[in-house]
Amino acid sequence: MANPIKGIDVRRVDPVVEAFRADVDVTLLEKNLRLSVEERFLQLMELQRFAAELRSAGRKAARG
Repeated sequence: MANPIKGIDVRRVDPVVEAFRADVDVTLLEKNLRLSVEERFLQLMELQRFAAELRSAGRKAARG
């Protein structure tokens, strides 16, 4: 299989990436990368439960 990035100068900095880089909290990325795959899935499932709870509360509030 051919190298997908062959011929691309990886040292070149994309200005769009550079613009967003200031807004990225690298400590959060590092913290999440230290988690196991299972721990990440558990976090995701908890986030999904929380989102469902918020949707439910929003619907209830909209009904009065």
